[in-house]
Amino acid sequence: MPWWSPEIYADRRPLLRARGQIQAALRGWFAARDFTEVETGVLQTSPGNEAHLHAFATDALSPAGERTARYLRTSPEFACKKLLAAGERRIFEFARVFRNREQGVLHQPEFTMLEWYRAKERYGILMADCAALVALAAKTAGACEFRFRGRTADPFAVPERVTVAEAFRQHARIDLLATLSGGNADRDALAAQAAREGIRLADDDTWSDIFSRVLVERIESKLGLGRLTILDEYPVIEAALARPRASDRRVAERFELYACGVELANGFGELTDATEQRRRFRLEMDEKERIHGERYPIDEDFLAALAQMPPASGIALGFDRLVMLALGASRIDQVMWTADSL
Repeated sequence: MPWWSPEIYADRRPLLRARGQIQAALRGWFAARDFTEVETGVLQTSPGNEAHLHAFATDALSPAGERTARYLRTSPEFACKKLLAAGERRIFEFARVFRNREQGVLHQPEFTMLEWYRAKERYGILMADCAALVALAAKTAGACEFRFRGRTADPFAVPERVTVAEAFRQHARIDLLATLSGGNADRDALAAQAAREGIRLADDDTWSDIFSRVLVERIESKLGLGRLTILDEYPVIEAALARPRASDRRVAERFELYACGVELANGFGELTDATEQRRRFRLEMDEKERIHGERYPIDEDFLAALAQMPPASGIALGFDRLVMLALGASRIDQVMWTADSL
């Protein structure tokens, strides 16, 4: 039956009202810390330049009927960084975003992303932000723990922090850093280790394909158990918008937050080198064209703004997923006001 059937909606309505209470609590948290709430445009010149993100495309018509390609945003990131370049220092947005080819228990093609940015502040503070916001969501929902598919996590406990390299070594017996040297990723070295551990491989798998498969098959389900996990120091090749760590330029200032095996947030120390960002975007679009036969334009206005943007840290948190865990829902669509099936 459709979501708007009275008998279905009656079961969902308490969750939806609680969603609003959580959203209000989080807004209050940001307001108390001098953040400005912003609303950025949904139609964009470029939806983002990550190889495995798929956008919805449309045409903007001028009064004369001339067509200009536009995309529904996959993230408000480009617009938010332009606001940092304009002079904003602390901003956040509950942004409606759109990702094609995504539908399931944890995915919807249209969903809400909570993004926030701190200019001239190190990205480590975002980890503390995440812990505070997760705890606040749980407290507002009256939840003592998060549960999902038989896994539990204490949202009030101090998160554990592990590096990606440590997780690969612990859960997959793979020495990830040994496959990274001189800014290059050794596909054959990673493939040999993965094959030894029984990871299925294809002849045309790239280093990134193998990395993703190991992460999904051997690691993610073991993160965020008992307490939240901060998975830190992603390889630079897997962090297109993040700056390298000064102590080890093989890895980037990028982390993800997990609870009950579910990815909740993705944070960065933001890259502000426009030339390097252009190079990375081109590599990502080359890979997208190789795999999917399409590429998205580069937002030149974004790169111009990036050259003027101050050092900053930013993060995207899946608000619907956080609400789902806080309220004990089993599917993301149960905590969304409308969620039509494709």
